Amino acid sequence: MKTVTATELARILSRLLDRLAVEGEEVVVERNGQQVARLLPGAARQSALEAMADLYRTLPDSDGATWEADSRKGWW
Repeated sequence: MKTVTATELARILSRLLDRLAVEGEEVVVERNGQQVARLLPGAARQSALEAMADLYRTLPDSDGATWEADSRKGWW
C-alpha cells in the first residue's frame, strides 16, 4: 500500500490513477499526518459473456432450460 500526501496527490493524480488501473495497488492519502482517504482500484471489467459464463452451473437444470427459452424470446 502506497501512502501519498494531499499535495503530492494533486501533482501526480494522473500517474497515480494509471498505476491504480494497472497494478491495482491501494493508495492512502494523508493530510497533516492523518489519513483522509483511500483510493482503491475499480472493479475489473468483464464482457457480458464473461459475466454470465458460470450462470448455467449455478442454476438448476430446469431453471436453466426455462431461462434459455425465455432469453430467446426476447423482452420485446
